[in-house]
Amino acid sequence: MDNDNEFNYSSDNNFKQVPVKNKNGFGKTVFVPLISGIVGAALVVGVCFGIPSVKERLLSLNSSTASENGSSNSSTSANSEYNATLMDIAEYSETSVAVAESVLPSVVGITVEYNVSSFGQSGIATATGSGVIISEDGYIITNNHVINAESSSIYYQVTEATSIKVHLYGDSDDVQYEAEVVGSDSTSDLAVLKIEPDQELTAIKIGDSDNLRVGEFVMAVGNPLGLDSSVTCGVISALNREVTDSDGNTYLTIQTDAAINSGNSGGALVNSKGELIGINSLKLSNSSSSETTIEGIGFAIPVNSSMDIINQLIEYGTVRRPYIGISGSSLTEALSERYNYPVGVYVESVEEGGPAEEAGLEVGDVITEVDGQAVESVEEINTIKNTYSIGDTISLTVYRNNDYITIDVTLGETPEETEEETPTLENQSDLYNYYFNY
Repeated sequence: MDNDNEFNYSSDNNFKQVPVKNKNGFGKTVFVPLISGIVGAALVVGVCFGIPSVKERLLSLNSSTASENGSSNSSTSANSEYNATLMDIAEYSETSVAVAESVLPSVVGITVEYNVSSFGQSGIATATGSGVIISEDGYIITNNHVINAESSSIYYQVTEATSIKVHLYGDSDDVQYEAEVVGSDSTSDLAVLKIEPDQELTAIKIGDSDNLRVGEFVMAVGNPLGLDSSVTCGVISALNREVTDSDGNTYLTIQTDAAINSGNSGGALVNSKGELIGINSLKLSNSSSSETTIEGIGFAIPVNSSMDIINQLIEYGTVRRPYIGISGSSLTEALSERYNYPVGVYVESVEEGGPAEEAGLEVGDVITEVDGQAVESVEEINTIKNTYSIGDTISLTVYRNNDYITIDVTLGETPEETEEETPTLENQSDLYNYYFNY
């Protein structure tokens, strides 16, 4: 039987042996040079051992070589900056099994019903997602977009959720609990639900997303495509990845190659200890079939940035964010060069009685920096501002009347969860008139 991996010699390979010429005899060509080499080597080694520094070097080299040869099967890889213990596949498998068994009881399935009307017809639409239990008495966190799909167009209208039900791990399919929305926040895409269980629930352990490392093991747990209690494994692909969703909301996320699909939203991203480090939220995908298929790029909201929001939702039902009180538009590099204004945010309006007006900010000002950080959009101002608390003071660098001034603004509380707004222009030709009233 032929074996493709077996080497077969054939006379057609034309291997030729190189003939050895022997004019001077064996003694002259082989024996004499051999003896001369041995004697010479002995003399060199003897002299070298007579020199202390050379002797130590030779002995050290020999010891190092022997040590390397003797430890070739070691499971530890080390250099001056990094030590890693290698793990065989059985240990990796046991880690995954242990994490799954620990986390699955803390992840729930969520089913949401909406009323949908289109061209005079109405019906019920159903959506599914995931959630994570954070308390034994029934508090559950999920994504805002899982429970809030209210939208409308000229073709249809989707109402608020009419029913939200939670299915616990291990229960039969027909056992579901009615859930109450404690609070939700579209800016962070987080929401909190509450159920009244007839049993003590298993709350997930909260980890630390500030100390993650790229390449670290992670597991995504949820209910993708209606497949209850599914786990996928991968690594952290990137940290602090800025992504923007279809509604224009921007998030700083954990990027992972653990598979995240529709229905995983609101589920848990955990580390090798089974600790919650992120809330699965987004998957990068292509809407065009002509482009390359995208796989293994998913995103989760870091748990550390989520907990303050979750606690506020539980306590107040909303998120109390700091507030400046302006609306504005971006002055890009191109506009800056064209109209001889600095890059920054043009202040289009100032809220009456708001923090910005009280601090002296005026329409027509251009904000170029917030606490020393350059800004080019209202979104960047919001990102910086939201790292502060209500009552804190931030410093704005403002361009006014061909000069730069500093204005300190004491942050107020955002009314009705409105952010500083960015007006929308219909076309670029309106920019000059819009910015400079020309």
